[in-house]
Amino acid sequence: MDYQNRAGANKGSGGVAGASETAVDRRERLRKLALETIDLAKDPYILRTHLGTLECRLCLTLHVNEGSYLAHTQGKKHQTNLARRAAKDNKDASLMIQAPPNAAQQVKKKVFVKIGRPGYKIIKIREPVSQRMGLLFTISLPEIKEGEKPRRRFMSAFEQRREIPNRAFQYLVLAAEPYETIAFAIPSKEMVDQEEDPESIWEHWDQDEKVYSCQFLYK
Repeated sequence: MDYQNRAGANKGSGGVAGASETAVDRRERLRKLALETIDLAKDPYILRTHLGTLECRLCLTLHVNEGSYLAHTQGKKHQTNLARRAAKDNKDASLMIQAPPNAAQQVKKKVFVKIGRPGYKIIKIREPVSQRMGLLFTISLPEIKEGEKPRRRFMSAFEQRREIPNRAFQYLVLAAEPYETIAFAIPSKEMVDQEEDPESIWEHWDQDEKVYSCQFLYK
């Protein structure tokens, strides 16, 4: 008996779609939905690179075209990050509301005329015993404010807003009035603790010569 051509047969019907085909179909439907509902010109997280690709600044992902980016915005990763950002913004907003009316008046912002960037020198070093690599920074601050000491801290690539975050780097930030605050991009690797090697990990402020120095090693 010819089951394919029998009366009532559903001609042209295929088999059950596989998992990969279902996923492709779902992404295509999400992309079409996003095209109808999202205005890329108003998307705060999209960044067009000089290579013609699109970057999601929220998820740090790259996409070859608008369709790929739009499909990403409907995915689980992007939606989860959106929810986290919204929760953080709501928390920050609630803290601002709870702050007393005179809180802004109690904190006085420092105002001073900046005189430019200080001179500096960076030297790559190798600790002779452990052979660990490191960096030695020397910053000259002859015009530093009287009584002021340089302030140093390390900052992750995701804290700064000047460049596209890169996991491979972190920043050594140095502030000293009235100079501009300067930052050095350094490899984002685990560093040796000062307690572990106090002779190799140090910082020093020469009050007489107005020179700040610091040295650290990578593990």
